Amino acid sequence: MPTKKRPAAAAPAPESASEPVQQQDAALPTADLGARIKHQRLAAGLTLAELAERAGFGKAYLSRIENGKKVPPIGTLSRIADVMGIEAAALLQSAGVQTRWRGSSVVRRNEKRQTVLGGSAFGYDYFALTDATEGRALQPFLFSFPAEVDKFVFFEHEGEELLHVLTGRIEWQVGMDKYILEAGDTIHFDSRMPHRGHALSGAATALVVMYSPGKPANLG
Repeated sequence: MPTKKRPAAAAPAPESASEPVQQQDAALPTADLGARIKHQRLAAGLTLAELAERAGFGKAYLSRIENGKKVPPIGTLSRIADVMGIEAAALLQSAGVQTRWRGSSVVRRNEKRQTVLGGSAFGYDYFALTDATEGRALQPFLFSFPAEVDKFVFFEHEGEELLHVLTGRIEWQVGMDKYILEAGDTIHFDSRMPHRGHALSGAATALVVMYSPGKPANLG
């Protein structure tokens, strides 16, 4: 990979129309996601500047996220959540929904989960596949990939990541290596390495599982 830059350092990308990952899933309004991030930040006793600095990007960028003017890609959302001591999936959970972890979690296919629409050339559409968001080290998402990505934007965060392509073809880059992945292909990599990807020849979706070591295994 030629450079090692974080999403926040990139110039804003032009907005583009996006479709939900699945028809039955409602899009999570940008303002709702921003409000949840702000609520969690205040609950953690952090100022806007403190959260931005600890997460590794500018105060102005975080302000646009909280004000609903920018949708953070999952790598950025993960870094914000890590600073606040929560999981990225918790920020996608509907208000008032609290699922107590008892060692297992089942989410039926007809249960609605909110889709977060990327809305930019480097934002992926994604939604959480589990409702177990408290203290979980493993976080699975369904991604829909953009056709293009900003050449200066890469993502990096703690832990490991596994990506299994469900539909379409994607180009996925980890470090200096690029891979063409098709439906049925899987890549597992250290997510501390800069990475990114985009769809080739039409729409593409993938199961993405993020693992962050050190999370408590609380069964209560």
